[in-house]
Amino acid sequence: MKNILARGGIEFLAVFLGIALSFYVEEWQTEKDNERKKDQYLSDLTNTLEMDIQQINKLLETLINSEKLITEIQSDIDENHKALSDIEILNKLLDVEVGFSFFPQDGIFNQLISTGSFELIENVELKNILLEMYNHQKQRNYATSTEIDHFNIRFRNEILDEFRVSFNYNSYDGAFYGSRTVNRYKFNQPYYMSNAFYGLLSQANLYGNMYTRQLKDIEKSYITALSFAKNEIVQ
Repeated sequence: MKNILARGGIEFLAVFLGIALSFYVEEWQTEKDNERKKDQYLSDLTNTLEMDIQQINKLLETLINSEKLITEIQSDIDENHKALSDIEILNKLLDVEVGFSFFPQDGIFNQLISTGSFELIENVELKNILLEMYNHQKQRNYATSTEIDHFNIRFRNEILDEFRVSFNYNSYDGAFYGSRTVNRYKFNQPYYMSNAFYGLLSQANLYGNMYTRQLKDIEKSYITALSFAKNEIVQ
């Protein structure tokens, strides 16, 4: 009788341990699968961060060049239009771009959130900076871009109207939306020398400086997040 009970106890214990072990193995496998999924999302995220950093750098180059062009035009006005020819001025004006916007790629971040993989990230600093980038900085960028876009429409229309400009457009040239070359124009010197035009240039320069500063702040966050994400994958 005792042998039967002992044998039954051993069998019960074996079954219990087998079930417990199977649960443990299944849970372990699930954790490993989730970790692999998280690392894959972070790997994809590093790719999009690198592409976004490239986009920011191109935007910064355009903005810095635009600030330079505006300074040259205002210097010509200060010198009573003696430094530059009419066609040089118009070509510079057409190259001034303060209305380009940064469009962050947030699809991978959204997948991290929706799948729960975001919570598996161990680096708290990485989690905080991603939340900052794809929430506060994204909203701030959108608000600033919208304001500048509205100004840029007025700026561009005023230039084309006041100087009666027609131009040739090459959609395959330029970093973003192509390039323009003056075809015909009628230079409006009284408007060019006016306070209104000088102020318009100053406002364009102000927006360029403002967005340059904002993009540099965003770029700094992206570079930091990229470094953290790569370290998280290595771990």
